[in-house]
Amino acid sequence: MKIRRSERLIDMTQFLLSHPRKLVPLTMFAERYSSAKSSISEDLVIIKKTFEDRGIGTLETVPGAAGGVRYISIADNAMVLDFIHTLCNRIAEPERLLPGGYLYLSDLLGEPTTLEAIGKIIATKFNNKKIDAIMTVATKGIPIAQAVAEHLSVPFVIVRRDSKVTEGSTVSINYVSGSSKRIEKMELSKRSLPEGSNVVIVDDFMKAGGTVNGMKNLLEEFNANLVGIGVLAESEYAEERLVDDYLSLVKIKNVNVKERQIEVVEGNYFNY
Repeated sequence: MKIRRSERLIDMTQFLLSHPRKLVPLTMFAERYSSAKSSISEDLVIIKKTFEDRGIGTLETVPGAAGGVRYISIADNAMVLDFIHTLCNRIAEPERLLPGGYLYLSDLLGEPTTLEAIGKIIATKFNNKKIDAIMTVATKGIPIAQAVAEHLSVPFVIVRRDSKVTEGSTVSINYVSGSSKRIEKMELSKRSLPEGSNVVIVDDFMKAGGTVNGMKNLLEEFNANLVGIGVLAESEYAEERLVDDYLSLVKIKNVNVKERQIEVVEGNYFNY
């Protein structure tokens, strides 16, 4: 049954948004809607313009018999700036303070719309790179890794600090925890990451960078390539960090427990 253009545009948009970076042959859309390829091409021009005008992303066309179209999720700078400012204000809320000067962030990492935005923003910086997997450490980095992986359409792998029978044989390393200088252990299932993979590391929070540096060292055990590092938040750190090339959305400059004040500013996203 032939489908009206309005219905076709809605369904095509939904399909493309649900399959980022997936190359979709025009013949698939033509057969799906019983339409000519020329009509499908016209529809894609409309969708591409709308995506770009609304800051949703873009469509890339691959010519040739084996070609097609793919949706690339892109967060435009205006959206990123607005989101980061909102994030700074939310993290600066005094009620986030926990004993010891820690900050409560779990509510943000449990909000689907917030996570979707975080994933899209971080993924945007790596759209032009060849990525095979996203890596994070259990547990708070998991939702961020999943969100980034969804926009880049790649798997995410979870580094753990203790053995799980369900992980099978693992590769483990010892690393130095950045601020406490303690020796810690992390491990990853041998089946999680194929040798030679191109990997982006993500995490929720970074101070000295010990955990992220540990994951970098773990990648070497898999002969994997580090493409980049992205964190939701970094904190002011007086000493030398163990990693120096990373992307952050926000920076926590100061936490005054006595006055219950949290100073939060933009991270280095726009300078990365």
